[in-house]
Amino acid sequence: MPGYYPIFLNVSGRKCVVVGGGEVAERKVRGLVEAGSSVLVISPAVTEALGRLASEGVVEALSRQYRPGDIAEDAALVFAATDDPAVNHAAAQEAKEKGIPVNVADDPDYCDFILPSVLRRGDLVISVSTSGQSPALARRIREDLEGLFPEEYASLCGLLYDVRQNLHNRGKMVSSQQWHDAIDHELRDLLRRGRYEEAKEKLLSRLEVE
Repeated sequence: MPGYYPIFLNVSGRKCVVVGGGEVAERKVRGLVEAGSSVLVISPAVTEALGRLASEGVVEALSRQYRPGDIAEDAALVFAATDDPAVNHAAAQEAKEKGIPVNVADDPDYCDFILPSVLRRGDLVISVSTSGQSPALARRIREDLEGLFPEEYASLCGLLYDVRQNLHNRGKMVSSQQWHDAIDHELRDLLRRGRYEEAKEKLLSRLEVE
């Protein structure tokens, strides 16, 4: 297996093309929409959920088979996720010729990148990959992590950003060790109970900032 370089890519507002309209394609589209991408779906038939996203204007859809030339030059990413390997390979070849990274579902030999299993807690994003060897294991690990990182981590991430910006604007410097020592279960407990301001005051106190 090739070695993969882990990276988080900003696709907000950028065009991504998904060739296919089944459940696999739907998962790709949902992730792209969540990341703020402008998504084009090309498929003669789509799932009910994809059809709803198209009717609501969340994604653009071409209700037909993929044709050579469908991959726009300005696309950031391409996903080939049909049940026809020949169509997937044709779309992948066009993407590669145009220098656009492509992912082909269940066909790592044609992929420029693979997708991890992702856990999101607001702006906190945790991704797990087995380098394509076992998506089922990656999913299982992600499910285990859900218990370790409950919903309050979304608020914790926001709190830390809020305080960090506050300190930056005031010209206050805090060491990485101070940050590390200040973050504990007590902050998470306060946030779980909705006591954001109290958690903020406690964090500032721990950082010894008035």
